[in-house]
Amino acid sequence: MTFHTVAFEGSKWPDGSQETCYSPSLIVKDDFTPGSEYTLEEFVARSRTALNIASDRVQAKSGMPCSLALGQLQKIETKAVQYS
Repeated sequence: MTFHTVAFEGSKWPDGSQETCYSPSLIVKDDFTPGSEYTLEEFVARSRTALNIASDRVQAKSGMPCSLALGQLQKIETKAVQYS
């Protein structure tokens, strides 16, 4: 079974760095608007929503949660703690 990945960029981290994040679903396009800026809390919340839905969609098709989506979410949440 093949799943496509979608790259998305969040707002810059408070230290000015930016990284590309990946989702196995186009759902991220529903939660993020290109060119928009989000607070750290809003970016984490939107990422959590989109990536959990993406993982659920993969699980519905394959029977297993998506490690890519859940791993990406963990990276975002871990990095966000550094700035809280």
